[in-house]
Amino acid sequence: MNNTGFIDYVLDALSPHGNIKARKMFGGYGIYKNNLCFALIINDVLFFKVGSGDQARYEEYGSEPFSYENKNGTKVVMSYWQVPVDILENATELAMWVERAFRTAQATHKPKKVVAKKLTKKKI
Repeated sequence: MNNTGFIDYVLDALSPHGNIKARKMFGGYGIYKNNLCFALIINDVLFFKVGSGDQARYEEYGSEPFSYENKNGTKVVMSYWQVPVDILENATELAMWVERAFRTAQATHKPKKVVAKKLTKKKI
């Protein structure tokens, strides 16, 4: 369960970094900048999108990736890592981490495929 106070706190902390919005998804929230998801809030924990080049930085803080068990009982590990509290509470550091997470989200974003609908003529 997510605490709306924590979500408000995160949105306030991220507000200097652009057009930041939260959207409910899968029992948590997706955090979007310019309509691109770069973070998650699950059970009052903030996770940023992380590329392989930044993973060691998160590991240094003892962070772990977000994971869940799917309906088949298989553990699924995602590329979102827990943001250390020290970073969340430091506006200068947070700005750099937000930018890296957003750039990673941009680099890994796959545009949705547009499906063309077949038009049929109506008989009169």
